[in-house]
Amino acid sequence: MGSSPETEHPVKAFGYAARDSSGLLSPINFSRRETGDEDVRFKVLYCGVCHSDLHSIKNDWLNAKYPMIPGHEIVGVVTEVGSKVKKVKVGDKVGVGCLVGSCRSCDQCGADQEQYCSKNVMTYNSSIVITYGGYSDHMVCNEHFIISWPKDLPLDSGAPLLCAGITVYSPMRYYGLDKPGMHVGLVGLGGLGHVAVLFLKALGVKVTVISTSLKKKEEAMSKLGADSFLVSSDQPQMQAAVSTMDGIIDTVSADHPLIPLISLLKPNGKLVLVGAPTKPHELPAFPLLFGRKLVGGSLIGGIKETQEMIDFAAKHKITAAIELIPMDYINTAMERLQKSDVRYRFVIDIANSLKST
Repeated sequence: MGSSPETEHPVKAFGYAARDSSGLLSPINFSRRETGDEDVRFKVLYCGVCHSDLHSIKNDWLNAKYPMIPGHEIVGVVTEVGSKVKKVKVGDKVGVGCLVGSCRSCDQCGADQEQYCSKNVMTYNSSIVITYGGYSDHMVCNEHFIISWPKDLPLDSGAPLLCAGITVYSPMRYYGLDKPGMHVGLVGLGGLGHVAVLFLKALGVKVTVISTSLKKKEEAMSKLGADSFLVSSDQPQMQAAVSTMDGIIDTVSADHPLIPLISLLKPNGKLVLVGAPTKPHELPAFPLLFGRKLVGGSLIGGIKETQEMIDFAAKHKITAAIELIPMDYINTAMERLQKSDVRYRFVIDIANSLKST
């Protein structure tokens, strides 16, 4: 029989964990490794709540390992560094996103694309090693995976950028949807979509938000700065927008048709998926052939690009719209998240509300 989470490592820790696919989160005593020569240990101050946390604790993707401590939008203050650490020092503010480990020697890691390394270690739920996430009092990881936090970027509303921000920023850069004057559609104005609008506008791109109803139009245009708003269920509107967009970033994880979106693309246009529906999309060939259009995907981003994104966000004052919650509200927050009842990200005030028992 293996060791328990509480005795596996020498350093005591405390957090909230799911024990089974009910997804109910409750207090847990566990342990973390000692600080190695290249490690950084930090006190967790805030942790964002991502929709993938909900999928993971409920085992929607059929890969859960329990007990599971979620959380991969983590910011805090450094309390200890190993003897070989050069990147940060005690007292510095830092962040950790979805990645806390990889081989760092394969072609993907060498190209600063650790997220595509076959040996990567996600913040939690890895098939290689279980790394407990940020719904906890402290973290420890190799300094390579630490994000240095800009002084001008708020910790609480900046935390979701470590997942939501890099998830939309990376495809903008990779697929070339970052050129001033381009016209890019943004499908879904949720946790990912609202920060995507802010990044695109900061890059000088014309943005059309594509949604299923009008209810978010005022917020999209007046508060976030989108240039136009398109209701996907309004056929005359959709027809008028055919072949007008250089690219589309699709953030929606619910089932929805892609063919109407592909029709909005100009020749050589690109539809990039960053949402993860549980059912496969239907994708006929002809809409792609007539126009040499592409459908691609993107998964978070590497460490170098994540640091670039965080620095860009600080420069342009980009933060997420958040609702700050105490740790013991997390199960209610998950219920609300399931209903999309949040504008737009929950962030847990770990430092002021997580109390060890």
